[in-house]
Order: sequence, then C-alpha cells, then structure tokens
Amino acid sequence: MQTSIRRKRKPVSEINVVPYIDVMLVLLVIFMITAPMLTQGVEVELPKTPADPVKNQNDNEHLIVSVDFDGQYFIERGQDKPEPVKVSAVGSYVGKVLKQSPQTTVLVRGDKRVPYGTVVELMTILQKAGATSVGLVTEAP
Repeated sequence: MQTSIRRKRKPVSEINVVPYIDVMLVLLVIFMITAPMLTQGVEVELPKTPADPVKNQNDNEHLIVSVDFDGQYFIERGQDKPEPVKVSAVGSYVGKVLKQSPQTTVLVRGDKRVPYGTVVELMTILQKAGATSVGLVTEAP
C-alpha cells in the first residue's frame, strides 16, 4: 500500500502582470500610429508680441493675397495694382514667385466678413505652393 502524502498548496498572493503589460504595449503602439494622423493643420508663425509693423519695409519682397467679401482673390506684389485671379491660379502664381525669390514674405489679407474656412483654405493653398510661413494682415484699432 502506498500512502499518498498530500501537500497542502498555499494560495499564491502574487498577481501575474505580464498580460497587462502586453495589452499596454499594444495600446501604446496603436496611439503612436494614430496620433500623427489626428494633428492636421496649417503651419503659421504666430507673433509673440503685440502686432508690430514688419521690419523689412521693402515692398518688392512682399506678396499679399487678399480675399474680399464676394470671395474674389487678389494678388499684390510690390507697387503693382492688385490683380483679380481665380483660386485655382493662386497656388501656381505664388509657387512661381517663391521659386524666383524664396525670401519673399507671403501675407494674407481677408475681409472680416469672409468665412474662416475660406481663409484657412487659402492658407493651405499657399503652404502647398511653398510658403513656409504665412502672415496675416490686420488693421490697428
């Protein structure tokens, strides 16, 4: 006859955290992949001080794209009279100017009654044309 000795097992008081770490790492990877997709926008250099006049007053180095209340687009370069253009031609014109003289400052002048989305679309077109920073023209109160 065999006598079987039964050993009493003690309850384990430790928690196995390996599955939790695996889940956490999977979630971390998912957030790392999706986070860059959520941040979309137009890069604009915002002033860090109240609106001071532009230091470089050479008008030949400014390119101003304006949008009036009726949704018409105008391009001003230097002392030239503003020319009305179609929205499809703005990007190509600005791209050509920036290729010829990359130091050109690109500014946007929008009527205050123009919808915000129209100005953002214009800034997106300018960014795609090669304008790394776009300034906004305002009037002093």
